[in-house]
Amino acid sequence: QVQLLESGGGLVQPGGSLRLSCVASGRTLSHYAMGWFRQAPGKEREFVSAITWLAGRTYYAEAVKGRFTISKDNFKNTLYLNMNNLRPEDAAQYYCASTPTRGNFYSQNEYNFWGRGTQVTVSS
Repeated sequence: QVQLLESGGGLVQPGGSLRLSCVASGRTLSHYAMGWFRQAPGKEREFVSAITWLAGRTYYAEAVKGRFTISKDNFKNTLYLNMNNLRPEDAAQYYCASTPTRGNFYSQNEYNFWGRGTQVTVSS
């Protein structure tokens, strides 16, 4: 089992920045990749970004390219998401997820461990 705990969400004005963190515990050696997803009220959960745990290969949704940066600290078993130039449409519950296999990192079905999420609100 892998346990994931997100933090770093909050209220920010449009154009502002936030840094989300996700600490993994348990069988962390089983990571192949980790990702961030988000879900706004009334909408489906959507892919934001992913990173392979060893090679550090990154993947981004088109909506966040150039504004968000995913990174990791293997020693700390921590995943990060730096979010800049935030927009009202970025407001959502952000979830961290982990997968032990190589596959379609853009699909939530690929991930079998999930955190409970952290709320990001973008409003003036």
